[in-house]
Amino acid sequence: MGAEPKSGTMKTEPVARHERRSVRMDAVARRKGGITSPVVVLDLSYEGCGIETPVELEAGEPVQLSVVGRGAIRTHVRWCKDGKAGLIFDPDEAEKKQPPRRSRTWVSADVSLRRLGQTNYRVRVNDLSPEGCRVELVEMPRVGERMLIKLDGLEVLDSEVCWVHGFVAGLRFERPIHPAVFDLLVQRLK
Repeated sequence: MGAEPKSGTMKTEPVARHERRSVRMDAVARRKGGITSPVVVLDLSYEGCGIETPVELEAGEPVQLSVVGRGAIRTHVRWCKDGKAGLIFDPDEAEKKQPPRRSRTWVSADVSLRRLGQTNYRVRVNDLSPEGCRVELVEMPRVGERMLIKLDGLEVLDSEVCWVHGFVAGLRFERPIHPAVFDLLVQRLK
């Protein structure tokens, strides 16, 4: 197999790697005991991010990541090596106890959509939230149908048709977009 992990790293089972979006954002990492370090966020995915860090972080260590103008998010360290680290976003306990917030943002963007077993075609997305979107279609789907949607810069999202009205439909994403990723996506689409 591979080499054993270095001291300070955690041996884990292989995890499917999600598409990452390259970014460059200054941030602050707050460690246990309130110790802070400046870091740079290098990439984002649904599950976490990659950072450049001047300090050695321990695998499994909890870290609160604060990006200027974006708020703070709880994470834990997946790995750290040669001044870089991978952080995994922690699930928000408040979100587990309450239904998801429906924060909708008006955007107008062309995206790629595919019905299962058919080819991709471009559609217009309007009303976007981390949980789903409204799309203008050329073919009428049926409620409950599964569709694959590709928003530029993100991996393909599996979605379900929730409602259809003429040639407009509401799609609910199987997995909501993480708030940090959603903010970046909205910025790019506006």
